[in-house]
Amino acid sequence: MARRHTCHSSRPLQPSGHRPECPSADPLVSLPAFAARRCLLRHLYERGAALLYHGDFDWGGLRIPSALLRRVPWRPWRYTAADYRVAALARPDCPPLAGQRAEGLWDPDLQQALLELALRPSRGRDGP
Repeated sequence: MARRHTCHSSRPLQPSGHRPECPSADPLVSLPAFAARRCLLRHLYERGAALLYHGDFDWGGLRIPSALLRRVPWRPWRYTAADYRVAALARPDCPPLAGQRAEGLWDPDLQQALLELALRPSRGRDGP
């Protein structure tokens, strides 16, 4: 089964966003438009691809993949409550979490972790 890593930002595709844990043999699909993402990921899934998703650790970052998960099956890629805690605790000076709360359907503990730490770690060069 082919694997496809997905994210909603093109930042990981930029040279400064190189991710050694994402081998070049596993293509990374970056799709900023929800409809395009859903269409392409559905196409890949129907042809046997295992989809792994990573997004932002903020409320919008939970809404987008939750909506996607209702339409296309995927598994988290460094996108769980444990991953958030590592990222947030590594950057205690990151911006505070803001906005209306949302649920991460793939990890029921992620919402609680965001509420507890209330930080928004970015996906910079060494970020999650």
